[in-house]
Amino acid sequence: MKKLNICIDIDGTITDSYYWLAFCNDHFGTCLSEDDVTSHSMHEVLGIDEAEFMDFYERNKLKFHSNQTVREDAGFAVRELSRQHNIYFVTARDAGLTMFTHAFLRKNEIPYDRLFVLGTPNKVQKAADLDCDVFIEDNYENALQLSEAGYPVILIDACYNRKPLNDNITRVWNWDEASEIIARLSEENKAM
Repeated sequence: MKKLNICIDIDGTITDSYYWLAFCNDHFGTCLSEDDVTSHSMHEVLGIDEAEFMDFYERNKLKFHSNQTVREDAGFAVRELSRQHNIYFVTARDAGLTMFTHAFLRKNEIPYDRLFVLGTPNKVQKAADLDCDVFIEDNYENALQLSEAGYPVILIDACYNRKPLNDNITRVWNWDEASEIIARLSEENKAM
């Protein structure tokens, strides 16, 4: 059986999609709920200038990401997938968070073959470099770019990504559904 090369985003994909909301509400004096998060761009959701948000983020990025929790079903699903497939985490996080991200994954017992902290949301080239068979993502724009480049995308549902999908993107509401799709892809690969 050929192992699949599974590329997985981190923030909002294996972690809770709204982990940052309480921290930002507290800092900016807002009282936004998950339903208010209709954009992946946090500055838009908060109604502030992007430069102001980036300044806040740069000063608080370790604290910002320290509050993250792993989605209830993600840890188990990734552990199971890693037994049969290659797991590559591909994140847009700032490259300065590389060691922090390794530590986060180890602390939460999430196995992986390699971690790529890109510092940019542009993931198509890394998917090509890794010969990606399927990409698991939560960012709508990333999902579109990846799917248009020919990569099947599993989109983890969130309020901010509920927009029309193309035929190469499948929306899922949990990691059990994502695992089922990957099992089907694996079976299709066996038949080839």
